Amino acid sequence: MSKRAQRITDTPGYMLHASAWRETSLVVQAFAREHGCLALVAKGAKRPYSVLRPVLSAFQPLSLSWTGGAEVKTLTRAEPAGVRPLGGGALMSAWYMNELLLRLLPREDAHPVLFDAYDAALAQLAAGSRAAGALRRFEWILLRETGYGLDEDDPDFEDPHIEPDLRRSLRDRLEVNLAGRPLSTRKVLMALQRY
Repeated sequence: MSKRAQRITDTPGYMLHASAWRETSLVVQAFAREHGCLALVAKGAKRPYSVLRPVLSAFQPLSLSWTGGAEVKTLTRAEPAGVRPLGGGALMSAWYMNELLLRLLPREDAHPVLFDAYDAALAQLAAGSRAAGALRRFEWILLRETGYGLDEDDPDFEDPHIEPDLRRSLRDRLEVNLAGRPLSTRKVLMALQRY
């Protein structure tokens, strides 16, 4: 099968970000379990009657299908694969995770372990669990899966006594890998704290 004829059907994924493209379409940045981060054109998704419009929501598990071999593929179908109701601080935590994935992962580099960690973190956030534990676990696995992790056993991510030092250590490692470019979610959080 040529790269041009590549067709992927019903793979687990999430929409990380979407931006307008032309009059009626979107470019969707997605994270798929077996395919990593990729860009998909959702043709006609901005039309009021589009079947994609109500389905393409951030932080909601999806079953994605696409075709194409170029850098930007064509989304052919998206189906809901569950519901994760997020609100308040959980939403900011989820946006933070999305930004990390978009900034740190290369295109089309599969990370099934990281995908499962992202999925588990969203489930914890939706269940109202403490965000700090979910985020520290996700950051730890992200660094380990991308080759920048610590060579030691996993800490107790739910221990509030070690959380401040663990957060500082993980953020320092993340910032080194972001090449000094601050995260947008951090700026937003800092601005919100002023109110």
